[in-house]
Amino acid sequence: MVPEGQSFVTSSPLQFIPWMSFSPGLGSPFPWLRELKSEERGLYLIHLLVSCANHVAAGSLENANIGLEQISHLASTDGDTMQRIAAYFNEALAYRMLKAWPGLYKALNSTKISLVSEEIHVQKLFFELCPFLKLAYVITNQAIVEAMEGEKMVHIIDFNCFEPAQWINLFQTFNARPEGPPHLRITGVHEQKEVLDHMARRLTEEAQKWDIPFQFNPVVCKLENLDLESLRVKTGEALAVSSVLQLHSLLVTDDEMHKWKVNSPSMSKTDWSHRVLQMNQRTLGEWLKKEPVHAYSPSSDLASPSPLSPLSLAPAPKMGSFLTALRALSPKLIVITEQESNNSGSTLMERVMEALNFYAALFDCLESTVSRTPLERKKVEKMLFGEEIKNIIACEGVERKERHEKLEKWILRLELAGFGRVPLSYHGMLQAGRLLQTNNYDGYKIKEENGCLVICWQERPLYSISAWRFWPYD
Repeated sequence: MVPEGQSFVTSSPLQFIPWMSFSPGLGSPFPWLRELKSEERGLYLIHLLVSCANHVAAGSLENANIGLEQISHLASTDGDTMQRIAAYFNEALAYRMLKAWPGLYKALNSTKISLVSEEIHVQKLFFELCPFLKLAYVITNQAIVEAMEGEKMVHIIDFNCFEPAQWINLFQTFNARPEGPPHLRITGVHEQKEVLDHMARRLTEEAQKWDIPFQFNPVVCKLENLDLESLRVKTGEALAVSSVLQLHSLLVTDDEMHKWKVNSPSMSKTDWSHRVLQMNQRTLGEWLKKEPVHAYSPSSDLASPSPLSPLSLAPAPKMGSFLTALRALSPKLIVITEQESNNSGSTLMERVMEALNFYAALFDCLESTVSRTPLERKKVEKMLFGEEIKNIIACEGVERKERHEKLEKWILRLELAGFGRVPLSYHGMLQAGRLLQTNNYDGYKIKEENGCLVICWQERPLYSISAWRFWPYD
């Protein structure tokens, strides 16, 4: 930290940097940049990323290319949190530029191998390294148990069926009911048959162990292509639906009906220099929270509010038709877990800034949980977080599937579709808190918000969990 009485301006070499401009030429024009302290380097990387993204958005490819080179000198997938984040945002911006030449882009990606086994492996690593999915499963299961009290035939639809641990835990809870376990049927939806085959084997074995009447119905399909009739819901079944980090995929649209202009930032070079140089050293999350960057402004001729407004919903025909079809199944309970972030914005700059906020916290989580060297951490950062960042930043139209929305928008969407909120119980929150305490997950918090729950890293909400029912159930 800067000693008391000494300003950051006089104590840091950042004062000599020509802000909001890039220096052309090969190599780093400032060799001493590599000697910067972690906090100073982080601030400079933020500056470079935002500046580079603005050049990409404005179509200034020469300046953007210089920016990418500058970032590459300081970013590292093996470095501190900000260096790691910068590496993946840098890659995402480069991919966006490359997409301007479809032939070149396709040629460079034509031999890329994507192993399904690796994708599943990295999802399981995320489950193991961070508590978010564990917490979502505990809270979801408790909501299902409470909603299904006294029911003799229960049908659960899992829209992201890849982790047996969730439902094995539910078997144990159902087995302990005074009236005995219900006849349980789980319909698992996943795009990979191998995953569902594994789920069927594991769950069938566990159901036999706990003496629970059980059936598993596999549906090999992406959620966006799912025909709800294939779920084979039967009369007399009490239906529950679990959707973990999947529903946002239905927000995909061609974007033709709501285009926005990308403007250069209104903040001047002098303003940027003054603001950054006057800052005390902070974590990335603190800086982004306390020093918001207005790096975009929507077109003034649009009557509708910005997509970042809590009362604004971007058109989503697939989502609307899906929720209508889901409502027709008369589910007794739907539990939805989603990323607590507004990554569905139309302009590049609003997505860059929102994604920086969100993924800064996720990278911080891993930094606090896992040391920098393990391969497992790098796999999660590259193959999960990195691919999501690339999709948010580099892709448009139907290719852009990571359109995360905050809880306030999910509440509005579901209420407009005819669903009513089911308050998540204190008992579920208590179980989740116990899980954090037992496993020494310091820094993670669970908060109640409008009858729903948000899972936070420090004070930053990262995931929301909400429960819903079809209105006729009173």
